[in-house]
Amino acid sequence: MTPDSLRIAMISVHSSPLGPLGTRDTGGMSVYIRELSREFGRLGHPVDIFTGAGDPTAGNSPQRLYPNVRLARLPLGPGPQVPKAELHAHLSRFALAFEDFCGRTGADYDLIHSHYWLSGRVGEAVRTERDLPHIVTFHTLGALKNAVLGPESAPSPRVAAERALAASCDRIVVTSRREQGNLIRHYGAHPERVRLVPCGVDPSLFRPLDRRAARRGIGVGDDERIALYVGRFAPEKGLDRLLRAFARLAHIPRLRLVVVGGMADGDPQFGRMRALARSLGIDDRVAFIGRVEHAQLPAFYSAADVLALPSSYESFGMVGLESLACGTPVAATRVGAMDELIVPEIGGCLADGFAPEALAGAIERTLALPGAATESGRERIRRTVRDYRWARVARDVLQVYRDALSFHERTAAANAAEPALAAHAGGVR
Repeated sequence: MTPDSLRIAMISVHSSPLGPLGTRDTGGMSVYIRELSREFGRLGHPVDIFTGAGDPTAGNSPQRLYPNVRLARLPLGPGPQVPKAELHAHLSRFALAFEDFCGRTGADYDLIHSHYWLSGRVGEAVRTERDLPHIVTFHTLGALKNAVLGPESAPSPRVAAERALAASCDRIVVTSRREQGNLIRHYGAHPERVRLVPCGVDPSLFRPLDRRAARRGIGVGDDERIALYVGRFAPEKGLDRLLRAFARLAHIPRLRLVVVGGMADGDPQFGRMRALARSLGIDDRVAFIGRVEHAQLPAFYSAADVLALPSSYESFGMVGLESLACGTPVAATRVGAMDELIVPEIGGCLADGFAPEALAGAIERTLALPGAATESGRERIRRTVRDYRWARVARDVLQVYRDALSFHERTAAANAAEPALAAHAGGVR
């Protein structure tokens, strides 16, 4: 550690950065926490990540993930696994376990960074107990899920908690301009407390691979045209919209859709999507691969002619960034950071609305872009996202932390001065 090092408590109650990506509660947020923490560690800032997810028999000792980065699993509920919908009732237990961890290990922190609303509630408890700056990244907003998917898609305790956190925390980190506007519009967040820092990508992992070799590796032919979907099967991810859009592209010769994600065993959504493909008469042109490891994704991106991102709602859309870093263009709905990431006529096309025919049009236009299948064209696409590196994200978030520390100190000083001013005013009357 150096005198300028910050000791960071990273709270992720319901999702572990070591969880299997593509499962129900492990996605872009887990990648964000893992990669951001790794960069902080490289810069000499110690990070402890606290989660209630993972193996309940792992013990109380923190696990070293990277230099200066540890993962601590804390008890969350009365049993080994608590359903996500019931987690909010057990957050006080998690906050007490955090305090017990600090007392047992002597850990002390300069600030708290909470991820998702459940973690935000724990972060507020720690903030009150320890008088620390509290930074929140929501990753998604309940009010937006309700607006997009219908009322009660997000529970009312979530919406109430997010609104309260938007008013009380020292800083909020958002990853796209669209989410920044949503937070201010739906929750009345003070613009001065909201900071925009986009997500990042690891360019050493996500890079263009030899296309023919990548295609052989995933079992598709050199003469086929490949549209790719990567993501969970949650309703807001829009896979049903993509399947309906793909059914409108039967006139494109040798076009196949490769679907990466979802759990083939025991996930009703997986069966529902396969049944929808059959009902649309496209099951012979759609390959459901299931979940793959994060390190395998560059081969799928490199093998594809286009990544389709059909979501109804994203706070950022990390798979779009990963695809572009691999030199593969993206056809997307206007969600998250897609307007910011996709350079028109180079990086792909945006759909004119959320109807399946609009998405089909964006896919067809992207497939027609010149040069996307050539080595120089792929490198040109990759260059459009060269500034989206985790090292830069970490530096920008560290600046948010320092702003939050300064704001917290000023607020504490102002609060301390109020009783003195009141006493002085009372004495001169």
